[in-house]
Amino acid sequence: MNKMEVIIVGSGIAALKTAIEASATKHVMLITKSKLRHSNSYLAQGGVAVAMSKEDTPISHREDTIQAGRYYNNATAVEALVQTAPVAISELIASGMEFDRNSEGHLMLGMEGAHSERRILHSHGDATGKYIIEHLLRELALSKVEVMEDTAVVELIMGDDASCIGVKIVNHEGHLQTMCGEHIVLATGGCGSLFQFTSNASTVSGDGIALALKAGARIRDMEFIQFHPTLLYCNGKTQGLVSEAVRGEGAKLVTESGKAIMKDVHALADLAPRHIVAQTIYSYIERGENVYLDISMISNFRERFPTVAALCLKNGIHLEEGKIPVAPGNHFLMGGIETDGKGRTSVEGLYAVGEVACTGVHGANRLASNSLLEGLVFGSTLGRYLQQAPQRVLPQEKKTLKKTSPGLITLPELADIQKHLMHYAGIVRNAKDLGRLKAWLESFQIDCLLELACENASIHELAKVNAIIVSWLIAESALARQESRGGHFRSDYPIENDAVWLDTSIILDRHEVIKRLKGSVVYEFIKA
Repeated sequence: MNKMEVIIVGSGIAALKTAIEASATKHVMLITKSKLRHSNSYLAQGGVAVAMSKEDTPISHREDTIQAGRYYNNATAVEALVQTAPVAISELIASGMEFDRNSEGHLMLGMEGAHSERRILHSHGDATGKYIIEHLLRELALSKVEVMEDTAVVELIMGDDASCIGVKIVNHEGHLQTMCGEHIVLATGGCGSLFQFTSNASTVSGDGIALALKAGARIRDMEFIQFHPTLLYCNGKTQGLVSEAVRGEGAKLVTESGKAIMKDVHALADLAPRHIVAQTIYSYIERGENVYLDISMISNFRERFPTVAALCLKNGIHLEEGKIPVAPGNHFLMGGIETDGKGRTSVEGLYAVGEVACTGVHGANRLASNSLLEGLVFGSTLGRYLQQAPQRVLPQEKKTLKKTSPGLITLPELADIQKHLMHYAGIVRNAKDLGRLKAWLESFQIDCLLELACENASIHELAKVNAIIVSWLIAESALARQESRGGHFRSDYPIENDAVWLDTSIILDRHEVIKRLKGSVVYEFIKA
């Protein structure tokens, strides 16, 4: 059995930053089920939020973050993010990372929704994520980090003391291998590709969350999902992201007739918090009215937003007409695997960082351009923590009975799961729809899926198993939170009422999931 000191699963900004920092003293293996450049971080058009101007302060950044998060944020995590941000960005620039500057050589700071100051750094206009990842990959190449691409982690190995001691992987040739590690880090991103309309990379499918739940880790706040207001919308499908920075430069959301839809909805109009803009656009589309971004006032659009321009060109959108058709779609998960300030989960030896982790920093709705920042700041924090971690003596592997697939059950295709999740747990939710989704998911015997051994299923089957488990976590959490707050909007509780907000977090671990499943009508029917 191969043994490493640190095993990191993922290839986004949080994974790379953790690996680079930890490798200063530890032998690190980075495993990704696709390629190093295939991640949400690489696709990120938006920038990095940081208080660096004379007019701005970390305090202002903190207040904007908490207000966007609908006051559900973990205050300690927010403080760590905003106070560390200037240092983290300064270190990045000092190491050679280039952000856009004006003709005088000063950093250009953009404006995005729900920010009170211009504090968004960009690189090459709307390709910030790509250029940060390329910069980190150059640093990674100089480190001693080993990399395994096209390799899927299909199971976490548990010790007889209930700690995490390794991973089971399937390589590109289909061979199952076992690798032990003193510290296992999940940096697998959120679950965006489980939704029919999404800005996420196809690989971001919730695998890390399902792996952690099966291992006994606590999962929280899965109801809080951010839907980005503006995905390119053609022929009934979303085709990619149209950056919020476009609205930051003056673009307006309008109907076919030119009506400005955000004018009387919020004081910040088109730069209102994302959940408000997304819900407004959705309401028009539901009534059969298409919504567009009017970009006619941006004179140098192709130069300012080359990535968006290329996306439009690829899909036959003529920018000369000054309108880009848009629709909202899944963008970011605020919930995930519960961690502390160091990245530790409730399972010894298991860590999580980036979007897959839930530190509480984003609250109920992430502030624009805090995601790349989160990966940099908390990836660095975890990496430096692992640098100093003492050697861990691993216990014996826990011996468990191998479980086979549930009898007489045919799992749905991923496309069916995506449609169900988008329709019943999308931008607008209610108890009836969530109940239908939950019952449909439970019909696939989730309790058995939690016990399924990776040796008894193909990669394709395991992907569907994980999708069902994570979709159930979303449905159960959304049903339990009987209020509207941030990214979680329920039409049966339509008013955000800060006087009576529920302060209770929806936290689910393996034991709690089984308990709730056994209490369901569907479970009793199947067992009968």
